[in-house]
Amino acid sequence: MKSRMNLKLQIASAGLVAALTVAGAATAQTLPKEGSYDFTSCWSGVSNLISFSKTHLAFSYEMTGTSRSNPPGGFADKNTFRCVGTNASMDGKNTGIAICEGIDPGGDKRLTYFSFMSDGKVVRETVAGTGKYEGMTTSGTVKGLGPFPVIKAGTFQDCNHQTGTYKLK
Repeated sequence: MKSRMNLKLQIASAGLVAALTVAGAATAQTLPKEGSYDFTSCWSGVSNLISFSKTHLAFSYEMTGTSRSNPPGGFADKNTFRCVGTNASMDGKNTGIAICEGIDPGGDKRLTYFSFMSDGKVVRETVAGTGKYEGMTTSGTVKGLGPFPVIKAGTFQDCNHQTGTYKLK
């Protein structure tokens, strides 16, 4: 059971690290039409596991988190987000999807769809935005900072560091 939980955490960590690229959003301040970002996001959530065998498992999850920019006051500073998703590992091939909603201190939102491929590639699509995020595009990288120890069965916690560029409409 411990090895299944370890595998579950590895999959969750990979999927969630990618899923949290959605946290890239601006604060209530006026942003330039184009720019770069550098921020850290942390989150926690709950998962629901189907542990079929040592080589087949799947889980759904819901998580919420926050982000802080470097330097403070920049792109993504004091944003919150929530994501729902599903991940699976079938004979060592990991896949999943996530849909995430982010909100900045001014109330503007983003909706992003993520698809996690078995080769480890993440496909990201910005689906919609409100206010300053309407028509926004982003490009960047995500580096996982965990995983962190599980504090309670069925939960997870993690953080990542994200850098890249954005364009507003």
